[in-house]
Amino acid sequence: MAAVSGLVRRPLQQVSGLLRRRFHRTAPTALQMTVRDAINQGMDEELERDEKVFLLGEEVAQYDGAYKVSRGLWKKYGDKRIIDTPISEMGFAGIAVGAAMAGLRPICEFMTFNFSMQAIDQVINSAAKTYYMSGGLQPVPIVFRGPNGASAGVAAQHSQCFAAWYGHCPGLKVVSPWNSEDAKGLIKSAIRDNNPVVVLENELMYGVPFEFPAEAQSKDFLVPIGKAKVERQGTHITVVSHSRPVGHCLEAATVLSKEGIECEVINMRTIRPMDIDTIEASVMKTNHLITVEGGWPQFGVGAEICARIMEGPAFNFLDAPAVRVTGADVPMPYAKILEDNSVPQVKDIIFAIKKTLNI
Repeated sequence: MAAVSGLVRRPLQQVSGLLRRRFHRTAPTALQMTVRDAINQGMDEELERDEKVFLLGEEVAQYDGAYKVSRGLWKKYGDKRIIDTPISEMGFAGIAVGAAMAGLRPICEFMTFNFSMQAIDQVINSAAKTYYMSGGLQPVPIVFRGPNGASAGVAAQHSQCFAAWYGHCPGLKVVSPWNSEDAKGLIKSAIRDNNPVVVLENELMYGVPFEFPAEAQSKDFLVPIGKAKVERQGTHITVVSHSRPVGHCLEAATVLSKEGIECEVINMRTIRPMDIDTIEASVMKTNHLITVEGGWPQFGVGAEICARIMEGPAFNFLDAPAVRVTGADVPMPYAKILEDNSVPQVKDIIFAIKKTLNI
């Protein structure tokens, strides 16, 4: 019987060894996470970490958010911390600012930042200026977040980029995430910051999955406000962007690399305070600069970058004028073909790079 048992075990051991040899060679697939779920996870972790944090806005609770960014939070935290508001941006933004002055940490969601114009007095005059006007005695730790910039087929009144609007104002910090790692790390940093922070998300990016590195899955993961990230190393030209156009810049860089042109792509992450040091270091290496943004050209983010480069030490390293790629200087058209031609496309970035390099 022992001999028979040994014969049975031996093939099983051989099969087990074969399985170990053949099927354990491939590295585990990296976790994929959408931008929507990354923001949700970041808010969830901060709500759990600090009972002073709460979320309010239109349809954020029972409906799980207009874009499902707050999915599941109302069921987990209840009415006191996930609060549906009336359609009154001036009203609920004012409530949120008052709550921040009283010691809480509100996350105020605008269904789109176009609607934040209804509440801009609360954002600028009440939130951004109070710490200075109180001589540093009254902090206002509040987050204003929601989708920003052009979406698809929603025409002029729902397609503006507010990066330059809010980036213009001292007292505010302004961040603009591109991928899932940015989105989680920046929302967590914004909630923990003692200053008012504007988080400019992008509706078209919510459902896009990105690789989510192991460190980003930690509850302690933060992306520091005020620090850009070099997404792709290059030697011929510096391409600076934020939000959704970062992806377009990386696509353009991939196309151009096949022609021997190596682009260094910088994801700004933060609009204010701007990480000009990273941009300057790159320009000193590549000697060329273009900026890419979805907003209008006049007084835009790209215009500020170009001015800062001109005023700083990197100017003498430029071998050609800096070039801006921006949205068209018109209210957003409704017709799709006109809309497509009103925001930067990959072909526009490639054209600008070749023009700058005189190719």
